[in-house]
Amino acid sequence: MSINQQGASVHFNNDNFAVLGAYMHTPIRGQVEHVDRALFVIDGAGVIRDILEPDSPAFGQLSAEAKNAGRLTELGQNQYLLPGLIDLHVHAPQFPQLGTAMHISLDQWLQEYVFPLEARYADRHLAKHVYNLLVDTLLANGTTTALYFATVHLEGSRILAEVCFEKGQRAVVGKVSMDHPDQCPDFYRDKTTQEGLESVAEFVESVRSIRGNNKGLVCPAITPRFIPSCTDEMLLGLGAMAQDQKCYIQTHCSESDWEHSHVLNRFGKSDAESLAGFGLMTDSTILAHSNFISDADMMLIKTAESAIAHCPLSNIYFSNAVFPARRALEKGLTVGLGTDISGGASPSLLVNCQMAVNMSRLLEEGVDPSLPPEKRGIANSRISFREAFWMATAGGGLALNKKIGVLKPGYCFDAIVVDLNVPESNIQTWPEVDRPEDLLQKIIFNATRTNITKVWVDGQTVVETP
Repeated sequence: MSINQQGASVHFNNDNFAVLGAYMHTPIRGQVEHVDRALFVIDGAGVIRDILEPDSPAFGQLSAEAKNAGRLTELGQNQYLLPGLIDLHVHAPQFPQLGTAMHISLDQWLQEYVFPLEARYADRHLAKHVYNLLVDTLLANGTTTALYFATVHLEGSRILAEVCFEKGQRAVVGKVSMDHPDQCPDFYRDKTTQEGLESVAEFVESVRSIRGNNKGLVCPAITPRFIPSCTDEMLLGLGAMAQDQKCYIQTHCSESDWEHSHVLNRFGKSDAESLAGFGLMTDSTILAHSNFISDADMMLIKTAESAIAHCPLSNIYFSNAVFPARRALEKGLTVGLGTDISGGASPSLLVNCQMAVNMSRLLEEGVDPSLPPEKRGIANSRISFREAFWMATAGGGLALNKKIGVLKPGYCFDAIVVDLNVPESNIQTWPEVDRPEDLLQKIIFNATRTNITKVWVDGQTVVETP
């Protein structure tokens, strides 16, 4: 389809369409771009081919042609087009326990709650049921892209990838690797290192072979759960496989005192250094948490062009620490956001935007009232709602090396409509005082699932409410 600013005719059909209305995004960290009225022209590949404002010569003609062809979605007052949200860390099988078992330590939580639950996904019917519910829930909350840890089960992990593809969610899915007999229960682990590596290789091939997945809407990931759960042989094998197969890599990094100390005691160096030594630190690596990384670790991560999935809500419960997001961003690291279902008790990435702001304020201002203000926190630690939303959108796109998370020509049309007029909305607007960026802040802090009325992924409608 050819479009030019002089008003050349466009034939709107079942392969292309247009969206007309106000939009907001954060293409540059710390800056909100708001446009009151624009026409998005999306081609048959689901890519934004043009964004025309009313002063463009082609605006009126293309708007009329799209409307006459029945291919125009027109937003109303107090409806806003935003980029789809990108969740960089989800434990899919843990969805049934979302909001429970938040009172114990990470190692105890894994052994008593998580591993017994994940072991049940040998049952393909359970996997299909839960994963359908989960993907529906995330899409309804505006999550157009998600990075998933599945389980050690080959068939169950395949089912998760297939569900994502069937429902149209952009996803990266990993079959979890965990073979260390000292850290993993006998009832839930790879029985041998070789068997585990072979099943990962089979999983990677099966995801890439999903019928119709030629564009890579769903991609496989090499997924060592974390260093404690894997033997050296498994980590080396996964590193070699990731290089050979050109796969994403996802794992946990320096999440808690316990996990961070385990790696230091085992190798005499940090998670980041250890992962790099096993070939698992690449420009396609996403490191969840990373709360205890040093400045040297940050430099290593930046040099490798790896990314961090900041999970502010789950860090409260299982990390007992606040990730220094401001420091990481200022050092030039790529940082996105993750819900960490079910370590994080909400499936909403907007809630995690709130928590990213809140936790940074606590880090900066401190929490111990017995200390004087100047000794209570770490100066220059806070981030703004603008930066939090950037991490949830543009930052996630950069982490995945994909053209998503921003609304501009050449990017995939992964987008959501946020309607401030829905019944019983928590968001109140005051046109005489609200600035455009105030509306985005209100959306981050008060929008709920009901405010998200339409969701597109790759130009395809995947959620639409009356």
